Amino acid sequence: MKYKKQADVFKKVLGLKYEPMTISFTNDEVQEGRYEKISICKAMKFAAEGESFIIDEDVSTCPGGNHYCGFSEPFAGKQKRKLQKFLTKGEKLTGSIVSFERMRKLTIPPATDLSDRIVMCPLEKAEIRPDMILFLCNAEQACRLITLDTYWDGLSPQQQIIGALCHSAIVYTIMSGNTNMTVGDWTARSHQGFESDVVFLSVPYERVHNLIAAIPHCSAGDADIVIPEEFRSD
Repeated sequence: MKYKKQADVFKKVLGLKYEPMTISFTNDEVQEGRYEKISICKAMKFAAEGESFIIDEDVSTCPGGNHYCGFSEPFAGKQKRKLQKFLTKGEKLTGSIVSFERMRKLTIPPATDLSDRIVMCPLEKAEIRPDMILFLCNAEQACRLITLDTYWDGLSPQQQIIGALCHSAIVYTIMSGNTNMTVGDWTARSHQGFESDVVFLSVPYERVHNLIAAIPHCSAGDADIVIPEEFRSD
């Protein structure tokens, strides 16, 4: 199934407001997409609205995004002290340097030196195989996607809810292979103007084919619910 057809299926069945987007980490040269200074979380918002981006260390403007997505080495020494102060005294997203360290260490590590660039675009415009698909959706749509994703094996994915948006919505799924649902971080949500009901649902591309195959069989897709006579109330 071609990428555009997959996108059409998701948009039709789920009634998505935003484009399902592909994210690919690659070392290959890519031509299609805007190549300009931008933060990764802002590119996520625009890609969900139909734009395409090629992002590398030269155009990625957020130090945190560079760190988590693998364009720079992990923070240490004076850089780390500045980050600790920024998150606890500036953004005020975590109460102490201890809670900040727990948040960093008790999860999947960043994608350090994974690739030269990231390609982010709507699924219907994808030209190379995606590593994952990211959905900006509401809670009901996320529920349906997770139900379809687990229809065949019944295995609940391990979740990483908190942390920087680029880490929880992109890097966690890339590095762990898990489907993930997150609400992102407050700074990214407020600065980029994501709508209040948006959640971020990430699916490894290798799981997408089985997810789509579940749609005609699962009531979270388009299968009708059938209630046996013995379960019907009078």
